[in-house]
Amino acid sequence: MLDHVFISVSDITRSVAFYEAALAPLGIVHAHDYEGKDGPPGHPDLKGFGANGRVFFWLREGVVEGRSAHVGFVAKGTTQVDAAYDAAMAAGATEIHPPGPQPHYDPRYYAAQLRDPDGYSLEFVYKEWQH
Repeated sequence: MLDHVFISVSDITRSVAFYEAALAPLGIVHAHDYEGKDGPPGHPDLKGFGANGRVFFWLREGVVEGRSAHVGFVAKGTTQVDAAYDAAMAAGATEIHPPGPQPHYDPRYYAAQLRDPDGYSLEFVYKEWQH
């Protein structure tokens, strides 16, 4: 199980706004800002997103390697996948594939995939057998 993920973004203000909109349908919110000066030397400033008292997805401004990461976010059902996809597209995402079954993985795997403004691959996914 992962505890947290950091990704570097080219424009922190734009990315915070994008993720606030895109993740809201999943119940994931902009929950905490961490000032790097409070950490060890060289620690970056971070913008944290999370749910249920846990902050697990962090943005930091820096060099973008957009195609080098794929992040899947858990949805509680197909309607959450659809809503997150719609919100992300409205916030400036680029479509990879629209919401729908992904039978190449499993007939009960429902997901949408897109790219954020920096080119990171994001997936909103509902796996029926995991709920």
